[in-house]
Amino acid sequence: MLSRLTLSDFRNHEDALIVPRHPFVVLTGENGAGKTNILEAVSLLTPGRGLRGAALSQMARQGGRGGFGVAAQVDGVTIGTGTLPDAPERRQARIGGVAHAASALADYLSILWLTPAMDRLFTESAGGRRRFLDRLTLALRPGHATHSTRYEAAMRARNKLLSDAARGWDEHWLSALEVQMVEHGVEIATARADMVERLNIVLAQAEEGPFARPVLALAMPEDAATGMDGAALLEALRLGRRRDAAAGRTLSGPHRVDLAVRHAAKDQAAGLCSTGEQKALLLSIILGHAALVGQARDRPPVLLLDEVAAHLDPGRRLALFERLAATGSQIWMTGTEAALFDGIGEATRLHVTDGHVALAE
Repeated sequence: MLSRLTLSDFRNHEDALIVPRHPFVVLTGENGAGKTNILEAVSLLTPGRGLRGAALSQMARQGGRGGFGVAAQVDGVTIGTGTLPDAPERRQARIGGVAHAASALADYLSILWLTPAMDRLFTESAGGRRRFLDRLTLALRPGHATHSTRYEAAMRARNKLLSDAARGWDEHWLSALEVQMVEHGVEIATARADMVERLNIVLAQAEEGPFARPVLALAMPEDAATGMDGAALLEALRLGRRRDAAAGRTLSGPHRVDLAVRHAAKDQAAGLCSTGEQKALLLSIILGHAALVGQARDRPPVLLLDEVAAHLDPGRRLALFERLAATGSQIWMTGTEAALFDGIGEATRLHVTDGHVALAE
């Protein structure tokens, strides 16, 4: 858990300090006050671009000194991230005061989030579901971030090389890049498949309640190798060079995987379910995954739930609070009204007003 969180020139927060005393941290305030900004700051304490996926330069406070900082105390260790004024798009990360790659943050925290924008997860493009899949996987395997970064870098270099096909390409360099893609692609594919298998077991064991039970699977275009078979992927990359050059992108590999989710009781694809059912499926995935991470890493993930209680009736809200408490996670929740959290029990309750954070009365 985070025992201390500090923000410096982050979004609309010039200087904020939060010291959670309970597993539940409840942030209330009007729309635009800066509640979600606090969740976004916490989400940056793991690899990736945070819950909004925004450019780093957009996170620095307007009218500030340039750059921003987010730091937290986790199990007696101070971890932090941010940018400097002269390098607004270059992310810095520090652990115990020592500079590290951002991927190293995954060794200290696993963080999952649910935001209103994710209500469209099952109906939007595969890219959004793939990013969600990778966050679930990263929470179980911190090294997943490094493999993903290196796979993407090798793929970008290969695409660039193929774009110069008219002038001919360096066969040895191209082969070396494809070997790198296979090396990291197999790790990515294996980690994802393992996570999905284990999460399905946890979800199947969960008690039936007010939230629908999902079943997860990995979906892949028929004409692309998944990365589960390294030899098959290497062959697909080699044979697909001219096709990929014409397409301007690589058409084989784990970067084309999609996450398929079905409503178990209805045996229906999540994208065909009602808005309420889709929300319930997402909540079930988050709750099941929190339990899985707690078992696997002996440390449950931090959960960031933005406006999650607003569209639930009182009975479902109480059921949600019970399920959340059972995860053992630290849970950060936002809402416009304090009444939305009636029945939650002990919580660190904070009120946010125009970038200022204070204990709620």
